Amino acid sequence: MVVNTRGTDRQQPGPNVAAPVGPRSEDELGDESNVVDETTALLGPSKVNYGETTFSENQNGDPVTNGAGEEKPLHKTQVLLLCYARVMEPLAFFSIFPYVNQMIQDLGGLEDTDVGFYSGLIESLFSLTQAIVMIFWGRAADRIGRKPVLVFSLFGMALATGLFGFATSISQMILFRCIAGIFAGTIVTLRTMVAEHSTPKTQARAFSWFAFSGNLGLFLGPLMGGALAAPATQYPGVFGGIRFFEDYPYALSTLVVGSLGVTAAITSACFVQETLKKEPAATECNGEELASRRRDTLSTRQLLGSPGVGVVLYVYAHIMTLAFAYTAIIPVFWFTPVPLGGWGFTPLQISLMMGLNGAAQAIWLLLVFPPLQHRIGTKGVIRLCALAYPVFFLGCPVGNVLLRAGSEASINAFWVFAPIMLAVGCGVSMSFTAIQLSLNDISPSPRLLGTLNALALTGVSSLRAFCPALFTSLFALGARTQLAGGYAIWILLLVLASGLSIAARYLPEPHRNQETRNGNGQAR
Repeated sequence: MVVNTRGTDRQQPGPNVAAPVGPRSEDELGDESNVVDETTALLGPSKVNYGETTFSENQNGDPVTNGAGEEKPLHKTQVLLLCYARVMEPLAFFSIFPYVNQMIQDLGGLEDTDVGFYSGLIESLFSLTQAIVMIFWGRAADRIGRKPVLVFSLFGMALATGLFGFATSISQMILFRCIAGIFAGTIVTLRTMVAEHSTPKTQARAFSWFAFSGNLGLFLGPLMGGALAAPATQYPGVFGGIRFFEDYPYALSTLVVGSLGVTAAITSACFVQETLKKEPAATECNGEELASRRRDTLSTRQLLGSPGVGVVLYVYAHIMTLAFAYTAIIPVFWFTPVPLGGWGFTPLQISLMMGLNGAAQAIWLLLVFPPLQHRIGTKGVIRLCALAYPVFFLGCPVGNVLLRAGSEASINAFWVFAPIMLAVGCGVSMSFTAIQLSLNDISPSPRLLGTLNALALTGVSSLRAFCPALFTSLFALGARTQLAGGYAIWILLLVLASGLSIAARYLPEPHRNQETRNGNGQAR
């Protein structure tokens, strides 16, 4: 890990010189003179560098260090509350997937060939509308506060999700889906608040839990949506004969998901702390504070032009492109017959592999990532994952080669190879959390975190809107034409993954002060 030692040396006062106890001026504590010497107040708060600006307090106005000069521990209750709210966005997004095709068929009376078009449209509109309003939510969170935006958007998304099951036409389905996407600004605010509740020492653990909660929502969404859809048909002993559930067969699913969103909004309103620190009036600011405030009001164009921001945003988009492509392709690949380039799995085998995938990701994110990030740094984790991506992708066609061989030995080798490859390969998921930390580190100011996250998530939402359809279509085309033996899609992904290794080399070093201080305030 690269340690920035600028301004960390302590000058010892002479034997006959007493250290004054008066506070130093703001000019003396500027970026270029962040030095602890004989003029420093003994009880003064420690300083933390964040981008170009130096802060002595966290976003709640509390010192980042305790009385002994040690970093404050992670505020676990606040982070867990934010993680609970984080589950809601993927829950709302993915919960309709199991039944949306049947719902379209019921309401529209369409031909089977037309259902897929409207299904893809409705699924994508959530991400498209989310991308359009993301920067608005980020700017709002930076100006009026994180908590109001979080609570308002949670309530709005919960309401729109709950109403989706009451749609009586395809146009109403589209309308409610768009409204849900408009209110999905929660993710911008949540990422920013988690960053502001953590310190350089605790952010890896905080964002590991944050990423895990997102994966939990992704897992629970389809499960709840499918289990609660058409209850009068699935559970006639309980819901049979109830006219409401016969008239609105998908209302139970959306009402349950919407109700969970309401509970997240209520807990956030009651217990989540505001993390955006109020600024003093302009008349109370000295020259350095006014300069800092000007940095806090950068336009979107100026923010994109800030040092390192463009590179980090590109790497973020590159990582998420690989993630969306793999997530979209892998269920189809597992199901595709072996002669066409897949693994020919049954639905049960696919479920088991997806369960293994989820368990492996949880282990990598919660147990491996925090100590690894502490040892080799955020940039080191991203570069390691970038090197692992091509190997991980290569495992899929290698598995098909083993199955195509058809011998007992090759099939046995496949069943040893496939689970190990999947469990180990899921380590690339650490790049999702690592790139978020890079985004936090590169922010010119904490007050721009909301806007910067909004810019990143605008791109991510746009990618999520078209990547699945694009890559599954390319996979189907390659399988149908047997281009490159049915492996054309994996060749494309190998090229894209190799590009990530190149791009990761240009990631900037973090701006935030990554030092750990001992009780005397000296860098260790």
